[in-house]
Amino acid sequence: MNGFRKINQILKSKPTLEGAGVKLKRVFGYYEKPLLDPFLLLDHFGSDDPEDYLAGFPWHPHRGIETVTYMLAGEVEHGDSLGNRGVIYSGDVQWMTAGSGIIHQEMPKRFEGEMRGFQLWVNLPKSHKMMGPRYRDVRSETIPEFSPNPNVKIKIIAGQMNGTNGPVQDLVVDTEYFDVAIAPHAEFEIATKRNYKTFAFVFEGSGYFDPDSSDPVQADHLIVFTQGDKVKIHTQADPVRFLWVSGKPLNEPIAWRGPIVMNTDEELMVAFQEYRNGTFIKK
Repeated sequence: MNGFRKINQILKSKPTLEGAGVKLKRVFGYYEKPLLDPFLLLDHFGSDDPEDYLAGFPWHPHRGIETVTYMLAGEVEHGDSLGNRGVIYSGDVQWMTAGSGIIHQEMPKRFEGEMRGFQLWVNLPKSHKMMGPRYRDVRSETIPEFSPNPNVKIKIIAGQMNGTNGPVQDLVVDTEYFDVAIAPHAEFEIATKRNYKTFAFVFEGSGYFDPDSSDPVQADHLIVFTQGDKVKIHTQADPVRFLWVSGKPLNEPIAWRGPIVMNTDEELMVAFQEYRNGTFIKK
């Protein structure tokens, strides 16, 4: 019999500084591992003051993970050791697989209005920690939008909804990544894979994510669900918009220091030594 997932835990995002001094909110990160395995970190950035973000994220390394940057509004100029250069604009996604090692920078550009977006880190399994790095630049016009009814709109970045596939495919870790908006006084059910780790991050409005709960989940809060086959969401007077993310857990040891995530401390030591001596990037 199909069972609804319940709310297991609710986390509130916390202000922090990252990069060269970018003000953002950390939804979850190092101290929550392995609560959301295979997901390691989610940052929510947004400000109408360019001084909060223009310092950006200068050149830095990554190994053993994928980083997913989703711009709601704004522009970020990027470059990396693979030779990729460009700008991601409002609605675009950058899905970067660091694998064996990549050095990159992400520099927000001055934007009229509120610059908003997210960065998610997806762990790589031991078998793929040292795979060749790769980069996907996903333009907003290639991201399909599915509306099961007039009250619900879903942007499908990765995964599938009702036969519609997101543009980010051939992923190492089976992942769903949706941007979901539900109008006031509406409801919707999302089917899930039973053993997958699933969370929702509310970033606009408020909604109800558990049939047994009488309290709405407000913006800036993340919901970690129990196991089950589906989640039922409904709204009252307020609309709600949230990120929906689900993935297959790795159930592997996590050794994490800064921008590098491996399985053992010894592997971390090797990675940082290679970065210092100039052998970090593999040919």
